[in-house]
Amino acid sequence: MRDKIAIVTGSSDGIGLATARCLAKLGAAVVVNSRSQERADDVASALRDDGLRATGIGADLATPAGVEHLIAQTLAEYGTVDILVNNAGRPSVTPAEDLDLDAWRAVIDLNLTAPFLCAQRAGRIMLAKGKGVIINVGSVFSRLGMPGRVAYAASKHGLDGLTSTLGAEWGPRGVRVVSVNAGYTATGLVQRAMSIGGFAEEDIARRTPLGRLATPEEIAEVIAFVASDAASYVNGTHIYVDGGWTGYGGW
Repeated sequence: MRDKIAIVTGSSDGIGLATARCLAKLGAAVVVNSRSQERADDVASALRDDGLRATGIGADLATPAGVEHLIAQTLAEYGTVDILVNNAGRPSVTPAEDLDLDAWRAVIDLNLTAPFLCAQRAGRIMLAKGKGVIINVGSVFSRLGMPGRVAYAASKHGLDGLTSTLGAEWGPRGVRVVSVNAGYTATGLVQRAMSIGGFAEEDIARRTPLGRLATPEEIAEVIAFVASDAASYVNGTHIYVDGGWTGYGGW
């Protein structure tokens, strides 16, 4: 990854932070993103303290202006983008009949529209030079459904559709697009989902064939592989890193 410029959205904690650190350790210069400039700066500073290359850019990607700010500031700092990891997202656990339109839109705006806008803006840069990788971080709910997850599952199903279409459209022009769909992972986001969804880590471990949640680093390692030239023939597809969750058909 030496001399590569990577943007990782939603990278102040969880999978995003693990991915930013992993890519930076492999030699990339990483743009750390959070809605808060202070949080982005703090994480980037911590990475630099470890001898890694990182810059913090605060931007709310649920808005087109936030997406434009993220890409424009990246170009001002580094001049290009080689890797985009669309990781920013939010959970939603609400019965479908109780979900109001504003809550629906908030999930779709960040989980689906923001990845499209980031991919579109960064993709233009990658297409112009004929090379780049876009990775969309999905979920087991990119493939499955569960009561109370109507907005979240719709957004993640849509993300796989975005991946397939962009991979088919842009692959011939040198830009690969891949989904890395994570199982339940030990992150703050999953902890928040547990608190509002009425389930516990033990429930997830019991349902998962490997018997535990993933660590953020386990997801990050797969993202790093997909971003690398070692995955040069992987495009327009969806890789599940879920401990066997989607493969298990039992009770």
